[in-house]
Amino acid sequence: MKPDEGQTNIPETSSVITRYLRNMDQREEKPNQQHSSPVYVHNPHLNALKDDILYHFSLGTGSHNLPAMFGDVKFVCVGGSPWRMKSFIEFIAAELAIEEAKSEYPNICAGTDRYAMYKVGPVLSVSHGMGIPSIAIMLHELIKLLHHAHCTDVTIIRIGTSGGIGLEPGTVVVTKQSVDATFLPKFEQVILGKTVVRSTDLDQSLAQELLQCSKELNQFETVIGNTMCTLDFYEGQARLDGAFCSYTEADKQEYLNKAKEAGVCNIEMESSVFAAMCKLSGLQAAVVCVTLLDRLKGDQLSSSHELLQNYQLRPQMLVGSYIKKQMKAKAEHS
Repeated sequence: MKPDEGQTNIPETSSVITRYLRNMDQREEKPNQQHSSPVYVHNPHLNALKDDILYHFSLGTGSHNLPAMFGDVKFVCVGGSPWRMKSFIEFIAAELAIEEAKSEYPNICAGTDRYAMYKVGPVLSVSHGMGIPSIAIMLHELIKLLHHAHCTDVTIIRIGTSGGIGLEPGTVVVTKQSVDATFLPKFEQVILGKTVVRSTDLDQSLAQELLQCSKELNQFETVIGNTMCTLDFYEGQARLDGAFCSYTEADKQEYLNKAKEAGVCNIEMESSVFAAMCKLSGLQAAVVCVTLLDRLKGDQLSSSHELLQNYQLRPQMLVGSYIKKQMKAKAEHS
């Protein structure tokens, strides 16, 4: 069943969305034409705001010149940990040789403790916390920020960690499609008491480009597969080590093997809403997560701190390689 069939939906009202989807279809039909893709918002109420306050970023259209600050952004990388996203901006700055090695990268969101944001050149790095509610709040404000800044042709990639299913720890998974805990490719949200179902499709050409970059790096195993997005780290992911558990090891194995049969390669807690919101806003998006363990073999992380740190660098290396390759290609054609 497709995400938009057999479900109780609020109509995604608006002729604006219809026109947007029609335009996107026309772009797909004419791949040889060059287009400048803006970042879409679908909210007529924003036009009535004198100052759009991005509260959780401590930014706003009245208090900050968002086009001057962010108008050149072409790549956005998001991840759960503020430390990881600062590490990424330091890594990408060195890769692109944009700044001196000892440069400081101030937290643009220093006025709040909710999220952290760093920028170097055309690359923006933002933390999103843990789980669907946290990343959804961040994405609402990030999408509005990019829109207000008049950014175009933006690629956004979530980098993170996950539990693998039948994969060696350290394997990097580029998400083909995000599925829910019943293995269906959809994201459900209750709005005004009714269930809205949204697609979790991700950009397949971007996924293939990332896979090719990994082959060129030739430093770690990378696969393309489905990612299961859950609402919880413990029971929602069939763990046996939470404070509560009402199922057996056999039940867990049966469930995870069903997931594997459905094409699921890894499990995390953000990809579904990330895919849904990026698709609505017209952002080219991908999810790149490293697996820290094989969930068929256990629930707890027993690898050394050093090894886990090495694993967590792998998505950064892959995405950094992709960004560097894209910027080099653009420079050669300009």
